[in-house]
Amino acid sequence: MLADRLDRYIARNVLAAIIVVQVVLLGLDLVITYINDLDDVRGDYGAFQVLLYLLMRLPWRLYQYAPVAVLIGALIGLGGMASSNELTVMRAAGRSLTRILWGVMKPVLLIVVVLLGIAEFVSPRSEQFATAWRLEKMQGEGAVLSQSGGWQREGDTFYRFGAIRADDTVIELTRYEFEGDRLRSATQAARAVWEGEAWRLEEVAVTRFEDERTRVAQHDTLAWETRFTPQQLERLLRDVESQAPSELWAYARFQRAQGLQATQPLLYFWQKLLMPLTLASLVLVAASFVFGPLRSVAAGTRVFYGVITGLGFKYLQDLLAPASTLFGFSPAWAVLGPTLLCAALGLYLLRRSG
Repeated sequence: MLADRLDRYIARNVLAAIIVVQVVLLGLDLVITYINDLDDVRGDYGAFQVLLYLLMRLPWRLYQYAPVAVLIGALIGLGGMASSNELTVMRAAGRSLTRILWGVMKPVLLIVVVLLGIAEFVSPRSEQFATAWRLEKMQGEGAVLSQSGGWQREGDTFYRFGAIRADDTVIELTRYEFEGDRLRSATQAARAVWEGEAWRLEEVAVTRFEDERTRVAQHDTLAWETRFTPQQLERLLRDVESQAPSELWAYARFQRAQGLQATQPLLYFWQKLLMPLTLASLVLVAASFVFGPLRSVAAGTRVFYGVITGLGFKYLQDLLAPASTLFGFSPAWAVLGPTLLCAALGLYLLRRSG
């Protein structure tokens, strides 16, 4: 019974610290981003609409800041108990270090469940809705939903999409049709309009490459036969980082089926799938600091070292991401490598502290 109470006490302290840190980080980010985004005010998109847009994006921001919040929150929660000698009393009463760590991990498990739910069901929809809502306020109905554009492949045909609007209209479409290694035709269309079950190209120029000459034909409209739907194109052109794990996996499979590299969607997929291990490794580092070299330092010093560790973890992952493409190793190792390094460092320092 006493052991359960101690577990709940540790979990409550750590969870409260994590929540406070998360709120502070979100608050600072909201204020800074709000001031910066006031430059985008125009049309029906005023100062109040800027605030509403940022509030719509809070689920995604919460997910982004979760690792740093867990690391710093665990440092503050455990550090506070260490400063008041509560951890010392627990150890003197026979409480093992492993059992204390289990008490810390309990709220982290709850956070993991919440984050996975946000990543899969909440943030992709809220990001999509917020982006469409903001652009429609700024540009009116039928605003451009995705401005990033991009290349896609379908069999022996390659496409370049300029953008897709909220009304399922593709802007600036270019199609290159090959026969083996030979370019047979190039089609340029000002837009492609979805008519419920099929696409219609408008303001079309088709260039056909023959053996000794090229022929150019102009069309007001032209049917576009493709397997792409507006939903697929919107997902393909949307920011990869904000997509759900299931969408990222489907996107990676689609890229591979087209003979293309799928490093980027797989990288974000593994980041989200391995989030539980990432948070657990950061908690181990936080605990090792409190029980080890930062046992007797001020709380501000612990937070400083926590921020440095969190930034180092993020920069290492960002460095390994392009390295996975350059050297050909799995994107999973770009995520798992820093995680295992943090876990090994935490376990080593905990082992030294006894």
